[in-house]
Amino acid sequence: MSIFSETSVLLLPMVEKCINLLQTYGVSSLTKLRQIHAFSIRNGVSISDAELGKHLVFYLVSLPSPPPMSYAHKVFSKIDKPINVFIWNTLIRGYAEIGNSVSAVSLYREMRVSGLVEPDTHTYPFLLKAVTKMADVRLGETIHSVVIRSGFGSLIYVQNSLLHLYANCGDVASAYKVFDKMPEKDLVAWNSVINGFAENGKPEEALALYTEMDLKGIKPDGFTIVSLLSACAKIGALTLGKRVHVYMIKVGLTRNLNSRNVLLDLYARCGRVEEAKTLFDEMVDKNSVSWTSLIVGLAVNGFGKEAIELFKKMESTEGLLPCEITFVGILYACSHCGMVKEGFQYFRRMSEEYKIEPRIEHFGCMVDLLARAGQVKKAYEYIMKMPMQPNVVIWRTLLGACTVHDDSDLAELARIKILQLEPNHSGDYVLLSNMYASEQRWSDVQKIRKQMLRDGVRKVPGHSLVEVGNRVHEFLMGDKSHPLSDEIYAKLEEMTDRLRLEGYVPQISNVYVDVEEEEKENALVYHSEKIAIAFMLISTPERSPIRVVKNLRVCADCHLAIKLVSKVYNREIVVRDRSRFHHFKNGSCSCQDYW
Repeated sequence: MSIFSETSVLLLPMVEKCINLLQTYGVSSLTKLRQIHAFSIRNGVSISDAELGKHLVFYLVSLPSPPPMSYAHKVFSKIDKPINVFIWNTLIRGYAEIGNSVSAVSLYREMRVSGLVEPDTHTYPFLLKAVTKMADVRLGETIHSVVIRSGFGSLIYVQNSLLHLYANCGDVASAYKVFDKMPEKDLVAWNSVINGFAENGKPEEALALYTEMDLKGIKPDGFTIVSLLSACAKIGALTLGKRVHVYMIKVGLTRNLNSRNVLLDLYARCGRVEEAKTLFDEMVDKNSVSWTSLIVGLAVNGFGKEAIELFKKMESTEGLLPCEITFVGILYACSHCGMVKEGFQYFRRMSEEYKIEPRIEHFGCMVDLLARAGQVKKAYEYIMKMPMQPNVVIWRTLLGACTVHDDSDLAELARIKILQLEPNHSGDYVLLSNMYASEQRWSDVQKIRKQMLRDGVRKVPGHSLVEVGNRVHEFLMGDKSHPLSDEIYAKLEEMTDRLRLEGYVPQISNVYVDVEEEEKENALVYHSEKIAIAFMLISTPERSPIRVVKNLRVCADCHLAIKLVSKVYNREIVVRDRSRFHHFKNGSCSCQDYW
């Protein structure tokens, strides 16, 4: 039956008839909207009619994604003097929702220039959503000032949009300023600022905000949980992560596949591989994200062969295909297990069999694969043959390998390349300085240090994080700021004595300063991870596992010492350093001394 044959419609004026038809049938399909539009034109309704145009644009933009925005904009452009702000807002909303931020901002500017209409309370949330997707913080600041001058700055949904904009652009300081000034903070505001901190390298602040939120009696939702687990994973706050897990079970959030995947990632990134595997096995439905999370988790925890076996199972599971991140995990596993031949086979299969175009991360894994195996010259040749310009990470990988395998000529070449791409990065100066020190080239060491002073480069201090009683404790080298410092250093002295009885000899070659051997030995004792482990030995029950998160690479002396601590004190010790996990147990490490 035709939608135009109803007698009740025919009794009304034509524009009103068409609007009624739109309200009755317009939500169903684009075809019906086109029919109604054609019907209106055939029956004498002007294409410039503002009232019909307003309704037609609204229903076009409201169609299921993606809405026909070009059609909607064409209808809008035919309207003679569109003085209703609703139609402008509708189009801006439509562009923002489909991710066409440029058109949304352009339309807003056209609105301001036209002088026909002023933005209202609904304009800015849609506009700010578009600017957020552009990640243009400067444009966001400009609109923020306009919002304040227009008197809309106190509206909670405008404040939430501004907060989300700054957080998404990585400007967490501005995000927190907006948040702090909000007289009333809803769950959306808390989620935005917590996620902003979690995603922008400030997980401790994210967890502190969650604690504040909890004290105010505001219940988290799924978005809060994901941000919180991400923050816990980044700093290894396993105890708090477990509390979140318990809460998720209580409120039924674990039934959601995305939530389960985030939990899986948390346990893997906190070094709890067995818990991650158990969670994976208990999942009735698994998608490629689930498989990839565990594969990557096994790889970074040093269980490369298990990661490869799991990948083989994934390949044999119907309906599952690996993605580019899966292959990053596999190549990482090969790199950290010394499986050079297998790594090249998987790299070839990725492009030939799965048609995945290798990205710079994959090439970086291949450089690392060769470099870790001591094939630094082959790694350099591989870099020179790459189909894309190598980034600073790849050159830094080569530099690190050259310092380990004593190739000073190639190290200096890599350093020159790094200087061109990212000058004044403290780690590069330190690597080169350490290599010179290992070769007793003290005059070159002094040159590097003078250059650091001239360039204003400060060495990033090593620190280690441990968690006790829902609190994360941070230790620096030689740190005596902790309230339990006396007890910690007494334990550290006892620990050193017991290790010597087991045959431990400090590896003073890891001290890159020109001082006496006794001073070098003392310097090694006070490395941050050793202080953190001594603190955990006095603060946790006997035989309970110890987990340490370190911001730099574990040195060879600490690696040897921690292996012996795990044996002497009968403790499993998990250390997450800058690039991987080390699982120490009964005097051995999961990396099998290949790291």
